[in-house]
Amino acid sequence: MEIKRVGLIGAGAVGAYFIWGLSDLLGENFIVLAEGERKQKLKEKGRSINGRHCCLNVKSPEEAGDLDLLLICTKSYALPEAMDLIEASAGEHTVVMSLLNGIDSEEQIAKRIGPERIVWSVMRISSAWKEGGVWFDPAVTAGVTFAERGSSEKTPRLLAISDLFRKGGIHHRIVDDILRDQWGKYAGNITYNLPQALLGVGYGAYFKSEHVAFIRDRLFDEVSAVGKARGVDVPDLSFYTEKVAAPDARFSTLQDLDAHRRTEVDMFVGKLIEMAKEDDIPVPYCTYTWHAIRALEEKNAGLLPA
Repeated sequence: MEIKRVGLIGAGAVGAYFIWGLSDLLGENFIVLAEGERKQKLKEKGRSINGRHCCLNVKSPEEAGDLDLLLICTKSYALPEAMDLIEASAGEHTVVMSLLNGIDSEEQIAKRIGPERIVWSVMRISSAWKEGGVWFDPAVTAGVTFAERGSSEKTPRLLAISDLFRKGGIHHRIVDDILRDQWGKYAGNITYNLPQALLGVGYGAYFKSEHVAFIRDRLFDEVSAVGKARGVDVPDLSFYTEKVAAPDARFSTLQDLDAHRRTEVDMFVGKLIEMAKEDDIPVPYCTYTWHAIRALEEKNAGLLPA
């Protein structure tokens, strides 16, 4: 099996990594999928990635034709709106990878196109919007882990994806337990993404303040409890050391609040609260965090008195 034609939905902070790695490699066989006004905007403006302007090969699903691989890189809250585009772009033999944050995007997509076409994956990248484009450091980007759900077998399609990513310089690993890996990233997002967003502080605050660390640890306790109830041994987050990011690093939720954009807090703790209710597990810190960040979104939107 060889992957020759690749489609991408979502040319933002995550999608830019695959544009960077695969567009030159595949040429006209790397396609950014879009329709309507967004299609026209992407065709006209392209995308600035690490200071380099990239023209995009933008097509509708009908224009794109058959694809071997479809990469979905939208924000979590944009996934429902993208479902029609995903269904129209995923042919009978197209392998689909969802690179979204969270733990349920594959299940949502599977309801529309069937689970057999999906390779489960986790994306890790530290990227930011600045100077009119997306910036990231390819050398330190962790990249993609992926697997067949419930199996450690390196199937032909996994090996084909690995071969493509290797040629494109996309950092990646095939893992034995993708569900545990997804929950590990999910826990990391909740415990290291959200407290700094609440407080407006850089990454170094987790190691300088016992109070910030306390909030982080209580959130992890709640994620771990819900994961355990669902049969997942959530990995500890000891690899989050001071060296992981710069002291002033601001992760995605704080970046979104800074820019007055919508955050993914519903997908993070909002989803956890739903699962906790189903399992009758109290999650007071996650509940507070969800309400607090939603209130900050309302403040940014001018809905609250000054």
